[in-house]
Amino acid sequence: MKILIVDDEPAIVDLIKLNLQLEGIDSISCNNGTDAIRLANSQNPDLILLDIMMPGMDGFQVCKELQGLNIPIILLTAKNSIKDKLYGLELGADDYITKPFDSRELIARVKTVLRRVNKYSVKDESLITAGPISVNIKERKVHIDEKEITLTPKEYDLLLFFIENQRVVFSRENILESVWGYEYIGDSRTVDMHIQRLRRKLGKYSVFIKTVFSIGYKFEVNYEA
Repeated sequence: MKILIVDDEPAIVDLIKLNLQLEGIDSISCNNGTDAIRLANSQNPDLILLDIMMPGMDGFQVCKELQGLNIPIILLTAKNSIKDKLYGLELGADDYITKPFDSRELIARVKTVLRRVNKYSVKDESLITAGPISVNIKERKVHIDEKEITLTPKEYDLLLFFIENQRVVFSRENILESVWGYEYIGDSRTVDMHIQRLRRKLGKYSVFIKTVFSIGYKFEVNYEA
């Protein structure tokens, strides 16, 4: 697994590299659009983290140049307008995260995008667990206390997202973007509805999905009722 980081701020590059390293993911980097295109073609990375606001060739131009390579791209930018987001996605970007960002959220987005293109499963394992809950990634099956439960495809995606990112607090918008994707047309009430349904199916372990007042949700294994 190799990720190309493109940003003209050395501190941001170093921070991302450190967090990717902790996840066992290798990275290469550059600080301008021209080198980004060269490295994308020569190194064939699994994903590109691409800053938009760079001198010379900006991230949007890089996206245009790389459209034929079929490499997933997550845009990084200080701009937060819907217009800019939509423009980047129209150019082929797979996701969009606004600076300043939480490193844990960035890693979660990276995992989600790579999973969408079938390039990543947690530590390359087919089975992951969270307390009494086990998820077979290859078969998309979930067991609780060794008993299989039936989830809809989106409930499964939501549970897997939580388990992969335990103890990280996500807003409803973060969850919507990470699990449903930017192509989904809807609102954050969709997240609440699916979490209610997922909690019912988790039974007594529904307490693992915690509501964080005025922010959103997090997943944390404990047994406090």
